[in-house]
Amino acid sequence: MATAPETFAPILLQLLLGVGFSVAILGLAFLLNPKKKSKPQDTFECGVEYYGGARNLFNIKFYRVAVLFIVFDIEAVFLFPWAVNLLGFKEAGLGMFMFLSMFVFLFILTVGLIYEWKKGALEWD
Repeated sequence: MATAPETFAPILLQLLLGVGFSVAILGLAFLLNPKKKSKPQDTFECGVEYYGGARNLFNIKFYRVAVLFIVFDIEAVFLFPWAVNLLGFKEAGLGMFMFLSMFVFLFILTVGLIYEWKKGALEWD
C-alpha cells in the first residue's frame, strides 16, 4: 500500500518541472533579448499601420474571453494528473478526500462560468 508522500510525488514532480521550465524560459528570454531599444519605424502585426498611443482602450470582452480561456485551460492541466493518480490516492487512503477536493474545485469553476454566462460575457454582439 502506497503512503501519502509516494502518492503526492507525481504532483510534486509536475510542479517542480513546471516552475523550473518557467524560470528557464524567462531566464533565456532575458539573456537573449535584443539590448538595443528602438522606436518602431514600420508597420507591425499583419501589415496594419498603427496609430495613436499604446495605451488605447480595448473592449473588455477580449480580456474576459482571454481570462476564461486561461482558467479553463488550467483546469484541464489540473484534471489530467488528478485523474491519472486517483487510484493511487484511493490505495493510500486519500481517495475520498481527493475526489471531494476536485469536486469543490470544479464546482467553483462551474459557478464562475454560470456567472459569466448570465452577465453576457460570452456573447459577441
